[in-house]
Amino acid sequence: MYRYIYGPVPSRRLGISLGIDMVPHKTCTLDCVYCECGGTTDLTVERTEYYPIREILGELRDYLSKNPAPEYVSLSGSGEPTLNSGIGELITIFKNEYPGIPLAVLTNGTLLYRKDVRGEILASDLVLPSLDSACAGGFGSIDKPDAKLDLNAIIAGITLFRDEFKATSPAKQVWLEIFIVEGINTTPEEISALKGAIAKIRPDRVQLNSLDRPGTETRLKAPPMSLMERVRDELDPGDGTWIVEIVMKYKNRTEIASYRKENELSIVEAISRRPLTTSDIHEVTGMHIHEIEKYLDVLVHDKKVKHVIGDRGVFYQIIPGGK
Repeated sequence: MYRYIYGPVPSRRLGISLGIDMVPHKTCTLDCVYCECGGTTDLTVERTEYYPIREILGELRDYLSKNPAPEYVSLSGSGEPTLNSGIGELITIFKNEYPGIPLAVLTNGTLLYRKDVRGEILASDLVLPSLDSACAGGFGSIDKPDAKLDLNAIIAGITLFRDEFKATSPAKQVWLEIFIVEGINTTPEEISALKGAIAKIRPDRVQLNSLDRPGTETRLKAPPMSLMERVRDELDPGDGTWIVEIVMKYKNRTEIASYRKENELSIVEAISRRPLTTSDIHEVTGMHIHEIEKYLDVLVHDKKVKHVIGDRGVFYQIIPGGK
């Protein structure tokens, strides 16, 4: 069992991806209302080597010596990966040792205003920053940032990074993620501001995401597909400058090459005794939270499991007589 790496997990964005946790669970610059990992417990913009880079590299080398190469190695996890001050060292060493394996950085983009952060991730192959709102009100409501962050500086930082990144190789890609929260970043004012920000950033793709399971604020609901399609059409430049697409999650176990029946059974057995949160399931099974979520997505879709709101957040329980 590894401490820092998890998966491979399936992703509509990256295919079969081997994930790396760069910071402890929910150490982040934002406290997003939709985050399926739960509320941020350490809201910070302070960078340090939260997890030792040499230990992470040791786990990666061990995994890759025993398993086929994934489609991507992704620096993501349950917090903001660029908070780890050793991220540049990790990327440089990894790309020197495994030049044939693409490396992606999934970041909320909030620290890209810093020249050092931008420089540290230039050697990666794909960077996926997020920008949920280009209006101060929407940014505050959706992302609940650390007080030291400034939205205009964030947008300028992502724009600078895109230019610097592309200068190293035109083949490198920047995919901008926007998480759609109905009634907040779907107003005409918000859409207009997002279009303006996207025009500055000029990403290769704009990917629209939405709530799949309850987030930090359980009152939030998934937006209807008709709304997602309207936002997609409104953000589409119409000239092919960038692609705008709606990201959908895997629901069918047959689509997931890394789906293991024994892991599903372990989760079902754990929650058959009593309803559990993803953190509870992690404690019982030892599986990584993102690995657990892969199975819960399928089990909920198959109507074997449902989620309920409890005093500690979102719990999963067996549906009696489920399929």
